Amino acid sequence: MAGNIRKVKTSDLELKDRLVAINRVTKVTKGGRTFSFSAIVVVGNENGIVGWGLGKASEVTAAIAKGVDAAKKNLVKVPVINGTIPHEQTAKFGGARVFLKPATSGTGVKAGGAMRAVLESVGVHNILCKSKGSSNPHNLVKATMEALLELRDAHTVAEHRGVTLDKVFNG
Repeated sequence: MAGNIRKVKTSDLELKDRLVAINRVTKVTKGGRTFSFSAIVVVGNENGIVGWGLGKASEVTAAIAKGVDAAKKNLVKVPVINGTIPHEQTAKFGGARVFLKPATSGTGVKAGGAMRAVLESVGVHNILCKSKGSSNPHNLVKATMEALLELRDAHTVAEHRGVTLDKVFNG
């Protein structure tokens, strides 16, 4: 997977952020309970570029802002063809397993909460998804990102094999 990572610079991109989940954490100290928050955020330009980040702070707004900053630091490019993905893909992270399948125009995004946020941020409009195993939003976001990173379009396959685009489809 190391050769397949497509890092993107944040300059001159119109990024939209989506909050996936907020978690309130309590630490019991001598002086009482101390609350802090962790927020998982997904940012994307809805045109094939997406990133996720985790922010932790003592206030919700600060946690979200830190999550957005972290997400902007690890943006990646994903192949999106005609509003869907090029081929079926499965991935696993922790206990979360995801299955992504391309769909025809008009299908919509058939996916659950955490997966939906990632796919809409990437710019996928038609896709069928299944989440198996853990429904932990952190692991679902990471598994979905892993599946998207493993996607390859026809041009990439042709370049990797050292053949023409016709040869990829016809034999």
